[in-house]
Amino acid sequence: MTTKKSPQTALIHSDYRPPAGFSAFPTAIHHASTVLFGNVAALRSGEWKDKNAYTYGLHGTPTTFTLEARLADIEGGTQCLLAPSGLAAIAMVDFALLKTGDDVLLPDNVYNPNRELGRWLEADFGITARYYDPLVGAGIAELILPNTKLIWTEAPGSVSMEVPDLPAICTAAHARGVLVALDNTWAAGLAFNGFEHGADIVMQALTKYQSGGSDVLMGAVITRDRAIHDRLSLAHMRLGLGVGADDAYLVLRGLPTMRLRFDAHDKSARKVAAWLKTRPEITRVLHPALADCPGHDTWQRDFTGAGGLFSVLFDARYTEEQTDRFIDALQLFGIGYSWGGANSLAVPYRIAHMRKNWSDQGILVRFNIGLESADDLIADIEQALELMK
Repeated sequence: MTTKKSPQTALIHSDYRPPAGFSAFPTAIHHASTVLFGNVAALRSGEWKDKNAYTYGLHGTPTTFTLEARLADIEGGTQCLLAPSGLAAIAMVDFALLKTGDDVLLPDNVYNPNRELGRWLEADFGITARYYDPLVGAGIAELILPNTKLIWTEAPGSVSMEVPDLPAICTAAHARGVLVALDNTWAAGLAFNGFEHGADIVMQALTKYQSGGSDVLMGAVITRDRAIHDRLSLAHMRLGLGVGADDAYLVLRGLPTMRLRFDAHDKSARKVAAWLKTRPEITRVLHPALADCPGHDTWQRDFTGAGGLFSVLFDARYTEEQTDRFIDALQLFGIGYSWGGANSLAVPYRIAHMRKNWSDQGILVRFNIGLESADDLIADIEQALELMK
């Protein structure tokens, strides 16, 4: 029954209800902190872990549920949880599965914020974090302790590009009842299926190819096992992890073109990488599709693509000052972290400071090859190399 409202109440309550039947290709953006229930019985029966019900904006809206379902499909999983960043997704996994007295293994080429998180877990939470050779393969069995609960993998390492033998690691881990989490951001779930190769948990930084616009921070954790998902859900809730509907929409908008963009990045990156192998200034091109990249045989066996991210090692005769000058001279490459966007990027790394066992000489520079013309990018690198000298 409609009653006359004061102007102040009319600002908040309206009698208008939109007609049913509207349909469009884009997913609707549902902004919500408070979720309304039809009655008290519905409020009391709502279960925040149940994706068939909405209880509070932090736990999901139709917009975020749609994105989670789509990401799970891409990865071949059955459940997905969103987080505000890739690092938040990693932290969710750690806090869901580890407790004081436990042990976690991480590859020595791990994403550096994950390494920092490992140090924090060890220093403040009584969880040992140990690091293994990313090419250890089945040899990981010798490193598993009675209290090892989780092994992180990254395929490949996002700076030095070693490709791990995930099936061998998973076989060894599962024989001892240890879970394996895969950071699958490099392959975007398109060029490598973590679940088919044994992973229990697949993590993604949606900041990269899924968004494609260099304007969103978001992460996802995908599973097939309901019991693991429930443990992750509890950590997700207790840590208060959530994403905004507008950001979720931007990722949803990027998904239909992700394969086309990924393949374009891949094609250009291989062309640029092949050219760099001919340059006397470069001693190694660390691109998994190239035969001399560590773990290339595993990449060739298990992967179907490579995307746009790879690294190079400059000849040791070039100083850090010179390679910094090279990067500053680039005109089409931005200087910044991340990848998967339309704009190319270049970043130098002091990798000997990052890695426990790094013996290669020379400055490492990582390239994200964007969607510019590969020939133009090559010309830009060539002029920067000349100015470096």
